[in-house]
Amino acid sequence: MSNKIIIGSDHAGYEMKERIKKELGDQYEFADLGTHSSDSVDYPEYAEKVAQQVAVTQGSQGVLVCGSGIGVSMVANKVNGVRAALCYSNEAAASARQHNNANVVATAGRSQTQDDPVEIVKTFLETDFSGEERHERRVKQMMEVEKHNS
Repeated sequence: MSNKIIIGSDHAGYEMKERIKKELGDQYEFADLGTHSSDSVDYPEYAEKVAQQVAVTQGSQGVLVCGSGIGVSMVANKVNGVRAALCYSNEAAASARQHNNANVVATAGRSQTQDDPVEIVKTFLETDFSGEERHERRVKQMMEVEKHNS
């Protein structure tokens, strides 16, 4: 697990991004790629920046936050080498890492129907890929799909 975490958000996720950095900043070093205020911005710009950095930085992990988490996860998954998981629960965050070797977690800044986003991110960052043969095989298959559709 990398100690440097690449993080980004749009305006709707800005406050939650700042809370994540504040509450987990003693355990992780965050590289914040923006946005840096709650002024309205377009989420694809920030999701792409984070995803591109994760894709080229061996062993890195990313955190993305927008209003729902949906938009940033969709954009991140357009970048080759990124396996972004939209997580609304700690259980989903652990599974995304253990079973899918996800390297980016996306969560919501505005949803009231999820586990605490800080706890979701913490669970994601603390969980390792299981490395079990069946999960390795499936991740390789997933990456083959990406290769065939690039």
